[in-house]
Amino acid sequence: MGLLLSINHLLNFAAPAVVLALLMPLWGRWMGAGAIRPHGYLRQCAVHAGLGVAVLLAGLWFGGRDAMMLTYGALVLVAGTAQWGMRGLR
Repeated sequence: MGLLLSINHLLNFAAPAVVLALLMPLWGRWMGAGAIRPHGYLRQCAVHAGLGVAVLLAGLWFGGRDAMMLTYGALVLVAGTAQWGMRGLR
């Protein structure tokens, strides 16, 4: 496997966590958690992305392969819990 193919696989592996990380702070704002300051949005995205990739790696480790529905369910659960926990973070 070449370098470009390896990068493509890595990006596709992390894509669900990154997309969820970009959307969760906006969803939290829309649901009434208040206005998000610019530095608050980036910090929340970073926390969500880090936790999301960690969940995907744990799912790969314990499940033996990626793209398992249990892993994606855990990803959504962790993202929702993190957003709930950061609702006052500004």
